Amino acid sequence: MSQYIDDDRQMPRFRVNRNVMTDPEVFAQEKEKIFDTTWLYLGHESELKKPNDFKTRSVGGRPLIFAKDKKGTVRVWVNSCPHRGAMLCREDGGNARFMTCAYHGWSFSTSGDLVSMPGDQAYGPEFERPGLAAPAQVDSYRGFVFVTFNPDAPDLLTHLAGAAEYLDLVSDMSEEGMEVLEGTHHYSVKANWKLLVENSFDGYHAMSTHQRYFEMIVAARGPIDAGASLKNSRSINLGNGHAVTVGGPGSGDIFGRELSAEARAEKEARYERLRAKHGDGWVKRLDGIRNMVIFPNLVIIDLVMGVVIRKIDPVTPDYMEVTAWELAPPEEGPELKRQRLDNFLTFWGPGGLASPDDVEMLESAQRAYASVKELQWSDISRGMHSDVPVQSDEYQMRTFWRQWNEIVTGEVLPPEDYEELPEYWTAPRLDRDADSTVSAS
Repeated sequence: MSQYIDDDRQMPRFRVNRNVMTDPEVFAQEKEKIFDTTWLYLGHESELKKPNDFKTRSVGGRPLIFAKDKKGTVRVWVNSCPHRGAMLCREDGGNARFMTCAYHGWSFSTSGDLVSMPGDQAYGPEFERPGLAAPAQVDSYRGFVFVTFNPDAPDLLTHLAGAAEYLDLVSDMSEEGMEVLEGTHHYSVKANWKLLVENSFDGYHAMSTHQRYFEMIVAARGPIDAGASLKNSRSINLGNGHAVTVGGPGSGDIFGRELSAEARAEKEARYERLRAKHGDGWVKRLDGIRNMVIFPNLVIIDLVMGVVIRKIDPVTPDYMEVTAWELAPPEEGPELKRQRLDNFLTFWGPGGLASPDDVEMLESAQRAYASVKELQWSDISRGMHSDVPVQSDEYQMRTFWRQWNEIVTGEVLPPEDYEELPEYWTAPRLDRDADSTVSAS
């Protein structure tokens, strides 16, 4: 048994020491070994619609500017004036040709160049004018923009591993390219960040924690067969600590109020066009549900009529800040979009019928960790004895924790072995014109 993980394959049993949720030294190691070294999500390209648009974000504890320069190229800058360090952009976002520091008036273009400084004659003709600093690497995949502060980190596609295919699935829901809708959810949780990672792809808690939500659904549309949906589901290791739980076609039907006939017809017509373009197998996968964590702190959930992008920012061992957006097909008609937003906010909104339940459970757990000396371990064993891991099992969490343990402690724990996925779960994306499998870029 290691210091933090009890991975007993004979029993079988998997436990996590609760000190990892409370110990400041563990939190310091996470910042140094995980958030200073790996790829972290910044934003989606669709958020920057015009040249000189910008958003401000906190990523890995650093304040960043996510911008489009005047030529339309995505840029990422450290949000700190190179003069004396004041934060350059203090708004959440906007559009500006120049970014001017409120402290001493130094001004920079969205391309990162210093364009003016009051009294610049005082610096002399040979003074080297500093531009804005940038993260060590910036890259994107299907519009999802990531940064890393580690110049030696492997390329983004290597980091994403099998998660890239699921970003393809999410992105292919639109014929024009998915876009982030206006509006952002900002909220905080008085709990360790890893608790929300676990919760984000935990199918086991749904019926007990979100009972009032499902009571509302049953009242609106009649009894639901959660068992059938669960049976046709999988939990999948995507490599590098990423994992996803997936459900088959129509598995999302138990979530959300039923669409009107008009809205359902519009959605089905779009899926038929996608089927002609990408193949029946790919669209069957696309029509399911998926809860994915891209290690360490990006969550993408395609459920309840909307794709959630959730960025989890650790602040202290017992406090996190959460930012969430909705990703949607821009070509949707107004009625389908209205029903999408209604379902999305009812479940996912900070004042909805699900997110507050989750926050309460995580904060309850964190408060109880005050008794860590008396009760040291949390159990994450569900499904270890099963032949096939399903959504309500905890295989996906164990995948995260084994990667976490390897990075923090250096100890490599062997993966669990399961049979290869059936063809249904691995159907490729087809280019019908070329009649061949292609990778999306």
